[in-house]
Amino acid sequence: MSKRLFLLLSLVLFLPAAPAWADEYTDTIKIFRNAGQSAEFFKTAYGYAVFPTIAKGGVGVGAAYGTGRVYERGRHVGNTSMTQVSLGLQLGGQAYRQIIFFEDEEAFRRFTSGNFEFGAEASAVAITLGASAKATSTGTSAGASASQRDATTAGKYHRGMAIFTVAKGGLMYEAVVAGQKFSYEKLK
Repeated sequence: MSKRLFLLLSLVLFLPAAPAWADEYTDTIKIFRNAGQSAEFFKTAYGYAVFPTIAKGGVGVGAAYGTGRVYERGRHVGNTSMTQVSLGLQLGGQAYRQIIFFEDEEAFRRFTSGNFEFGAEASAVAITLGASAKATSTGTSAGASASQRDATTAGKYHRGMAIFTVAKGGLMYEAVVAGQKFSYEKLK
């Protein structure tokens, strides 16, 4: 038997037994599972949408964008994207992780029914110590972290949804009126 054939057979036979490599979604979910109060939401939420990176920037007029996955009862059922436009006093750029928990099937269906939008926000994120706070039409949330491994969160459901963010980096000051719009595409 040639060395190539032996190597190929070894890969085919033993690859399924190898541990799965973590991806950005798995990493983000792990951060929120270990981040204070958001960990409790995984136990009772009907589903959630995970955004590993949302990039945001602005000078007077701002924008943000990120892509994510939607999970129903822990199973990946679709993909989502978030766009945001903001007007007001703002300067800088930031990147953050975000998770939206759906308390029940009704909240999940509202989010996945097509295009979904919600509210106005205010936040501040520092470069080395991330801190953010949100007050939106879907409720309030806050988070702070010295590093992504030490992230902590606090929040509660409002109208069936709870939002948590963990800063990845950047510096952004804002007092704006903004709206986030989400699109959803079900897996085939």
